[in-house]
Amino acid sequence: MMYSLPYKTKQFFFVLIKLSIVVAAFYFIYQKLTKNSELQFSVFIDFLTKNDAFSIKNIVFILILSFLNWFFEILKWQNLVFPIKKITFKNASEQSLGSLTASLFTPNRIGEYGAKAIYYTSNYRKRIMLINLISNLLQMSITVILGIIGLSIFISNFNININLNNLLIILISSIVFITLITFGIRKNKFTIKGVSFEKIKDFISNFPKNKIRLGWLLSLLRYGVFSFQFYFLFHVFKTEITYLNAMTAITSMYLLASIIPSVFIFDVIIKGSIAVYLFAFLGINELTILSIITIMWMLNFVLPSIYGSYYVLNFKLPKNDN
Repeated sequence: MMYSLPYKTKQFFFVLIKLSIVVAAFYFIYQKLTKNSELQFSVFIDFLTKNDAFSIKNIVFILILSFLNWFFEILKWQNLVFPIKKITFKNASEQSLGSLTASLFTPNRIGEYGAKAIYYTSNYRKRIMLINLISNLLQMSITVILGIIGLSIFISNFNININLNNLLIILISSIVFITLITFGIRKNKFTIKGVSFEKIKDFISNFPKNKIRLGWLLSLLRYGVFSFQFYFLFHVFKTEITYLNAMTAITSMYLLASIIPSVFIFDVIIKGSIAVYLFAFLGINELTILSIITIMWMLNFVLPSIYGSYYVLNFKLPKNDN
């Protein structure tokens, strides 16, 4: 005999789940800021205070760059979802920022796939997860292409003894490893929530090419914004570094951080360690690099996820539509 919970009980548990997600996200942020083994929060605050680097003009400009970063990401999501369901920019904002909050504390932000899918009725969810995969692949392709170019120049400029052929093998192997770990192998078939590799391949190959091209362009614009934001923070801290040297190190950092299999909870630490190593060749001190990494994380993940918590708390399950 099946027993169905009363409506009010279901609503109570639904509200409890939403509150739990928001509390978990805020606790994760608190832990990352106060328990960072590489940079103590008190040292970080003291560094910012002593530098007196942030004028109102600089703060506004940096916040505008963060806004543009997520503007392009939201616009990309709206564009990619359009072939299966027309959504407004407001809908895309809710889904992008709400899923960021819900996935912030999950390994490799895997929770983003389910968080975005739950905004849609069951008949859309598998396709939404595949569209999210396309979105991430487009962003990853930019990171890989520009990262390989940047790392090649960086290695050449500083005579670092790294075999590029070996690096490419490691890169490809790491991407395959991350993909398999992220989505899993069942019955010798690569699947995402029961969708076979063949269906995934067909879905991607048949996806409107104009949407792919626009999505790729928006990924490139987004990459340009947050990489320039990283460089601008050097300017804010009055660090002497040329734009070319900074960009070769920044693109190398994002590439190396992306290909190292990691749990997202350690993402800031991994980027920090790689950045410290790379920028040491440019004579940039460790505290400056770690502070910039922390600021970038706060601007592009913490602030949007705080805003996204509003969407999580106000989330309602979608109703069936015809």
